[in-house]
Amino acid sequence: MSRPPLNSPFLLGFDEIERALDRVARSGTDGYPPYNIERLPRTETEPERLRITLAVAGFTREQLDVSLEENQLVIRGRQVEERERHFLHRGIAARQFQRAFLLAEGMQVLGADLVNGLLSVDLVRPEPARVIKKIDITARD
Repeated sequence: MSRPPLNSPFLLGFDEIERALDRVARSGTDGYPPYNIERLPRTETEPERLRITLAVAGFTREQLDVSLEENQLVIRGRQVEERERHFLHRGIAARQFQRAFLLAEGMQVLGADLVNGLLSVDLVRPEPARVIKKIDITARD
C-alpha cells in the first residue's frame, strides 16, 4: 500500500514529516525484540504518558543502551558471545539489536527501567500552550 505525497497546497512546511514517514517505511521489519507501546492515563501526580516496553530477557543493564539521537529514540542491545560454554542445544541466541522510534516534536524521555527482562521507556509530550497571534495588515499603495 503506497502513501500519497503531502503535496496539497494547504499543507505548507510539512516536507520534514514526509521525509520522516519515508524513513519509517524504509526501516527494517525485524520483529526482534518484541515490544509494546501503551498509553498511560493522566493521574493526579503524573501527566499522560506513553510507555514503550521491550522484551530483552538475557540482557543486563550494561548490555543495553537507550539514547536520544535528534528526534529518534534508539534502543540497542549488545551481548558478547561466551566462547567457553559448550551447548548440547542452543535455542537462545546471543543476539544484538537496534530498535528506533521516531518521536514527534516536543516529546521528552522521562526515563528507562529494566525489571524482569522487560525494558520500559516512558515518554511524555508537554501540553502545548495555545498560541493566537494577531497579524497586522499593512497597506501598500
